[in-house]
Parts: sequence; structure tokens; C-alpha cells
Amino acid sequence: MHRTGTWRKSGYVVVAWAVMALIAACSSSPGGSPASPTNAAAAASAGGGSPIKIAIIDAQSGQLSSLGVDEVQGVKLAVNAANQAGGIDGRQIQLQVFDDKGDPTTSTNVAQAVVSGGYVFVFGTAESTDSLAIAPILEKAQIPMITSGQADALANLHDPFMFLNTPTSSAFDQTLANYAVKTKGFKNIAMITNNDSYGKSEHDAFLAALKGLGVTPVSDQVVTPDQKDFSAALTSIRQGNPDALFIGAEEVESGLIVNQAKSLGLNAQIIGGAPIFSVPFLQTAGANANGCIGTSPYLGNNVNDKTKAFAAQIKQAYGVEPDLHQAKAYDGAQIVIMALKQTHGQGGKALADAIRATKYDGLVGSFSFDANGVGVHQTQLGVIQNGQVVPLQ
Repeated sequence: MHRTGTWRKSGYVVVAWAVMALIAACSSSPGGSPASPTNAAAAASAGGGSPIKIAIIDAQSGQLSSLGVDEVQGVKLAVNAANQAGGIDGRQIQLQVFDDKGDPTTSTNVAQAVVSGGYVFVFGTAESTDSLAIAPILEKAQIPMITSGQADALANLHDPFMFLNTPTSSAFDQTLANYAVKTKGFKNIAMITNNDSYGKSEHDAFLAALKGLGVTPVSDQVVTPDQKDFSAALTSIRQGNPDALFIGAEEVESGLIVNQAKSLGLNAQIIGGAPIFSVPFLQTAGANANGCIGTSPYLGNNVNDKTKAFAAQIKQAYGVEPDLHQAKAYDGAQIVIMALKQTHGQGGKALADAIRATKYDGLVGSFSFDANGVGVHQTQLGVIQNGQVVPLQ
């Protein structure tokens, strides 16, 4: 509207004031204060009938993109079913996937976009390092998050808006150390871990578990997450003639370590956490994966009727066989859906409190969240046979 002239009729004045009032109303929150990123989630959840916006922050490209893709499948399976059943009080859940490339810098940029985008909840990430990077941003905005990271550092944040859909490294590694020392009687145990957040957590947790059992590693080698040649570290380990080799690294790197250990003639029993049961590990290690022993809250799709039904649904929807990452993402999504029904779609602290109060018997265990946001506290032992994970007898 061109406004260089003079208003002559009172009717024009009324219209002008009405337009100005409408503009002011659109730029303010219901309480009269300007809209801001930190209250965007609450504003979005207050609109009757509007979609409930949820973000997934996970790698869709890069070395570990298969994990992020798996987790999106698990979340979508649960959310699609909820939407088909009527959503949350008639409101649909609207998912938006953000690719953080498995990179913490990208993750923080994405988290800032989520904060300003009116999202009430975040799923992700698969990597502990990325989850640690975005946690302070989401906590400040009071946006709850469920992560698939396992590092003890996540629980040690004591973040009231952070939740884990998997046990921490301490739970994985205590189970594994007990098996190696108490059941098998191994005394000469070597370690190789990387120095990112996940690897450091694995290192510290397994080392503490060994020390608690009176065992000192014969070798303790630390590598970098992007390392490809482990011959120096593995040669040093071989000199100690270990009974077992503990690997604390992500999926692809763990597979490379196993292959190089075998090529160097290192015949120690390979043991490790959840990454050695993943599809990327199995694909990387190939036949060398057979005989590796690990621990996980999810030991395959044929464990019981619940896992069989879930695997059939994933297969029908996406044409793939699920593993731990689809399963724990599905469990996390079911918990959030239950909590959203309790809050009638409201986000913020109300949603965080509802998640913490939710009890759920899931695919990866019975969820009961503690004060640090950890929902599942036990893992099970498994072994790889003919390229498949089976419970260890």
C-alpha cells in the first residue's frame, strides 16, 4: 500500500489501524512478548489441529549413514502407525529428517535450525559425539531429545531434556568383562579403542570393569576415529599374546581392526560392544566376523514373538532386515508418542517429565528412566555365526 498521501476519510483510518494491529498480533506470542527460538516449540504445540513437528537429526550421508537411515526407518514405522490411528488428539505428527553427516559441527548447525523451527522433540543422533554437541542447544531451548548414543558422558550431563534409548557403555562393558574374566577365565586381555566420545567411554568403562575384577590389560592401544591402518597397534598387541582382544570403536573401524588382526595372525578371541553386531561391521569384516562375541540389548529378530513381528513390519515397509538401530529408534518413538498423548501435544518440560514417567516394555528391554535419562540398563551376550547374531549359549 502506498502511504505518501493524506488520509481523508475516517474509514481509511479504521482500516489502517486494523492492518497495524494484525501485523502486531502476527509478530507476537500469545502472551504479548515477541516470538523467539526458545519458545517456538511451545507456540507450535499450542495451535489446535496443527501438526506436531518432530525433528530427526541423524547421518543420512557419510561413513555411518546406514545407522542414521536405520533409525529413521524405526521412528517412521512407529509414527506412521500413530498417525493412521488418529495422531495425538486428532493432530498428526510431522517428521522432518535433518542430515548431520555424522559430524558434530553440522549437528550443532542443524540443532540451531531445529530450535528456530517450532519443533517440540528431537530424535537422534546415532553418534555420541554428535549428541553431546547438540545437547546444550536443545536443553537451553527446552526441547527434549532421545539419543542412540551410548557414551557414559551423555548420562553424566544430568540433562533433564536428554534421554537414552540404549544402555550406556558401562552396562555393555561390565557384562562383557564378567563373561571374559569370570566365565572364560581370560587373564591376558588386550584393548584397542579410539579417542572420540564413544571410544573413550568404551575404553574407560571396560578398563574400570577389568580393574574391578582384578585384571590389568596386557596392552591398551588408542587410535583415532578416522584411522585406517592399525598394524602398529595390533603388532604391539600380538606381542602380549592375549587371550582376548576388546575393540571399542564404531562399526566400520571395528570391522577394519578385525580384518587386520586376522591378517597379522592374532588369534585372540574378539570381544566388543554393540557395533560388532551391526550391518556395517558385518559387511566390513565379512567372514572374519564369525566367532566375534559382543553384548547388546537386541540380539536379532528371532528372539521372541515381538522381535519377529517387528522384523516383519520393517521388512514389509522398507525391504530390509532390522538390527539394533531400527529397534531402539522404534522403542524411543513409541515412548515419545505415549508421552505426547499424556501432554496432549505439548512440548517443553511437560513432555520431558512425561517421557521420564513412561514405563515401556520394548524390543531392547523394559524402559524405566532414571534421573540421568537412561531407560534400559541391561545387555545380553551374543556371538556371530555364519554372518548372523545369535544369543551366546
